[in-house]
Amino acid sequence: MQEHRSYLPSTNRAGMLIASVLLTFALTRLIQSPRFTLTITLPGFYFAYPLTLGTAMTILAAALTATGMDWLTRDHPTLGKKPNFEHLMLPTLTTFVVGAPLALLSNETAWWVGFVFSAILLASVFLAEYITIDPSAPPYAFARAGLTALAYALFLILATSLRFSGARMFLLVPVIFIVAALISLRILHLDGTDRWDFPWAIGIAFVCAQIGAGLHYWPLNPTQFGLALTGPFYALTMLSANLSENIPLRRAALSPAIIVGISWVAVIFL
Repeated sequence: MQEHRSYLPSTNRAGMLIASVLLTFALTRLIQSPRFTLTITLPGFYFAYPLTLGTAMTILAAALTATGMDWLTRDHPTLGKKPNFEHLMLPTLTTFVVGAPLALLSNETAWWVGFVFSAILLASVFLAEYITIDPSAPPYAFARAGLTALAYALFLILATSLRFSGARMFLLVPVIFIVAALISLRILHLDGTDRWDFPWAIGIAFVCAQIGAGLHYWPLNPTQFGLALTGPFYALTMLSANLSENIPLRRAALSPAIIVGISWVAVIFL
């Protein structure tokens, strides 16, 4: 029984963490507050960003997730005194990314669907991150694959939400760059080694930010915009993983090129 529980988180701790984050999202929906606009005016430059209670609560929920995951992972029997920062990155980003679309949903039914989806996504990320602490755990391979898939889905949700919200390019580009860098860094670190591939992560983020800036002025709907960005992001991350395994460049680039082609063809027909 102890062996079975060694790679699974405490039910009480995990449930408390998920409930706390979801409660933050629910309070954002229930409490109405006025909107404030942060403005910066300089010669030839005007910056305006609306600040609401939802913005503050989303940041609070992300901070709560980071501290909660630290508390949850410290309970893992094999962690010891090792740093657990890598296991906080993706859950924190997940909370931040799913919180923004929830704040944009005005329809009651759509909000509840998004709320349930957020709960499932958060629970999956928390569980998978906990399992990946111990590479020798029986479900490690499954958790690693699930965490990778969730990371790509997270980037798709982010890109789609940014387009849906009508974010201006000066906000769009840095957000895509930061999130793409962090997600690709975490995915590449899941190869089982302790290697942090910062050059590839920064390069992938730079390319994605450039593509996002170029697509910003194209007449694309949110789904098209999200797919057009996620395809190259997925392909570049796969290319990096292939090259790290010493696969020849032509073979390593074949699958990523096919993925980009499929994603962009899907964008055309959507």
